[in-house]
Amino acid sequence: MRGLPLLLGILFLLLPCMGRADYPRPWQMYYQDPATPVMDHLYDFHRTLLIIEGVIVFVVASLLIFVIIRFRARRNPEPSHTAHNTLLEMIWTTVPVLILAFIAFPSFKILYMMDVTPKAELTIKAIGNQWYWTYEYPDHHIHFDSNILADNQIKPGQFRLFEVDNRVVVPINTNIRVITTSSDVIHSWAVPAFGVKRDSIPGRLNETWFNVRKEGVYYGQCSELCGVKHGFMPIVVEAVSKAKFDQWVAAKKSAPQTHSGG
Repeated sequence: MRGLPLLLGILFLLLPCMGRADYPRPWQMYYQDPATPVMDHLYDFHRTLLIIEGVIVFVVASLLIFVIIRFRARRNPEPSHTAHNTLLEMIWTTVPVLILAFIAFPSFKILYMMDVTPKAELTIKAIGNQWYWTYEYPDHHIHFDSNILADNQIKPGQFRLFEVDNRVVVPINTNIRVITTSSDVIHSWAVPAFGVKRDSIPGRLNETWFNVRKEGVYYGQCSELCGVKHGFMPIVVEAVSKAKFDQWVAAKKSAPQTHSGG
């Protein structure tokens, strides 16, 4: 039993390293692998919070156990009538304030980083519809709809309920601004591996950004309840090299560009 606290501590510290993925996996409990600078900061900040919370739980639980044992009725037939202790009250007021201040400053930094878009090299407009996404590349005069693939269209290696007919293609190591809105009700454009989640609101433009470091396919979903098919409007972003992106742009421009209407 003496080794149990140590074992629990080791498991707690290893928890951030478990269940990491670039896409959702069965029974996954932790974040997906960070793919952008913003998600890097969110990942590290969350891991720091877990450690702080674990220390708090350990200290409080230890104090409770100490009080239960030290001040039990059998050991103290005459109960204490102490009303307060000024030093203890100062300690349990000051320590939480210091902890909150320690948490606040990095969180403000991350919020600022998420909110302020650096100089964008590419702009994408994501329009939420019931129940599919419309994407526009204003810099390249490209627009297309992105609908979920039916079960009979899924190919080997693709994920049911996550794959679409037209992926969003972006170049890696590029500051990409995403402007999102909606044509009907409130949607939300979210890609967990990017640390991105922005509501798509009718009549309003919301802005976010990301910069993908490595090539690959990243999955997200609408994250605002938007109707009966809310769970059937996935987001798929394919990050490629800049050369491949230029090829994709050229192919898209030469193809017919029509809105399918879902």
